[in-house]
Amino acid sequence: MKYNERIRNLRETHFYTQQRIADLLNVGQRTYCDYESGKTRIPVDSLITLAKFYDVSMDYISGVADKVTPFPKR
Repeated sequence: MKYNERIRNLRETHFYTQQRIADLLNVGQRTYCDYESGKTRIPVDSLITLAKFYDVSMDYISGVADKVTPFPKR
């Protein structure tokens, strides 16, 4: 699964709107929509923010792994 599909799936699974996640990332809803559609690449720092928010590993959110593991705690 591509990262843009993964972030959409995570958002929908948690019943968040695009606007809610856009606010979390400090971007406009249209920009976030472009991230999910794959029109615009999401910045790495935003992927990290989403991984922390959803408590999933970067491997999972980026689409490298299909197994959900929690975000590493320090």
